[in-house]
Amino acid sequence: MTKMLDTQDLAAMIKAGMAHAKAHTIEKAPSVLKLPAARYFDPAIFAAELDRIFKRVPLLLAVTAELPKPGDFKSMVAVGVPVLLARGQDGVVRAFINSCSHRGTSVTTELAGNARRFVCPYHGWTFTQKGELMGIASADDFGEIDKSCYGLTPLPVTERGGMIWGIVDPKARLSFDAFLSGYDALLAHFGFENWHLFSSRVIPGPNWKIAYDGYLDFYHLPVLHKNTFGEDMFNQALYYAWGPHQRVQAPSPELLDFENRPEDEWTVESMMTGVWTIFPHVSIASFQGGGRSVMISQLLPGPTVDQSFTTQLYLMEKAPNAVEAAEAEAQFKFLEHVVRDEDYATGLRQQEALKNGGREHVLFGQNEGGAQLFHQWVDRLIATDDADLEQLFADQVRWLPGQDSNLRPGG
Repeated sequence: MTKMLDTQDLAAMIKAGMAHAKAHTIEKAPSVLKLPAARYFDPAIFAAELDRIFKRVPLLLAVTAELPKPGDFKSMVAVGVPVLLARGQDGVVRAFINSCSHRGTSVTTELAGNARRFVCPYHGWTFTQKGELMGIASADDFGEIDKSCYGLTPLPVTERGGMIWGIVDPKARLSFDAFLSGYDALLAHFGFENWHLFSSRVIPGPNWKIAYDGYLDFYHLPVLHKNTFGEDMFNQALYYAWGPHQRVQAPSPELLDFENRPEDEWTVESMMTGVWTIFPHVSIASFQGGGRSVMISQLLPGPTVDQSFTTQLYLMEKAPNAVEAAEAEAQFKFLEHVVRDEDYATGLRQQEALKNGGREHVLFGQNEGGAQLFHQWVDRLIATDDADLEQLFADQVRWLPGQDSNLRPGG
């Protein structure tokens, strides 16, 4: 497991943000990026993205708050793969393909619950929390097999900082350390291990890249969201990267508040504000007021190129009292409206226009370096063979204040 970093990197980002806020500047990409419009609607490109990205790299499948106790489990479908997550009596989270070793159907159809064993609803075969086959219905009639060879198929999984990553291909060999590039140590400063899951929901959306572009984009805030929250928002952003993962922060004058306090009084909570994205499908937006909270947006491609589904998880640092719960409910409902009726509605219109010949390419400006970096990583992964995948991540340099990197947009 990656060793947790101290707050040095967080402080460096705050100092860089203050400098840009004073100078009214941002770091710009070297050039404008032209991206073929077909990237958003071509079924062949979409198929390559599923196989070369989503089925080869770790995905954030859950947070600890979804299965905090021994026996807790969660089932889901990720890019077509039925997944079962289960926390054993030993406290360890394990992941499996949710498929019975008898005929292949799901061993549980429940989305969540608590169980010491899983009984297949088709023929009653029984599996332990560790995925072991422990019982065959009418075993004498069925015939002799070696039960140790017929457990559930395990998937690579790790739990770090209150987040659970898994790879949906049981044969995948990409290490979690290489993929996370040290970013998990920064995310660990949230301390999600002990946070409270307040609510969750699923929102349908457009092509996954159209949706994800928006999470990396502050440029649209005062325009698209002018009637909700964005009228006074900055349209500029600073990007910091750990491999393909990025923190997005506005060079807002609010950062200058840090100047009024000694650095040893800068709290982790105040330095963790902004948006934290986890490639290729997660955004974490933090909020203050009414108790510290975040909304984790877990975006996954749908069955076709023009569909995606986003699970929104609203986490609170502490279980709320009645007043805080009412405030959180209002906040969560408001965020649903913003994402569904503004961001994703706009993305669906964009998608419809592009697939019907509206443009041959789309543009990402020098001020949109985060999205440029994201699309570079999409291209790199599709072009990289399995044997070279680990090295692709191992070779990358973190992009932090005062450091150069071969992963800067256009690099």
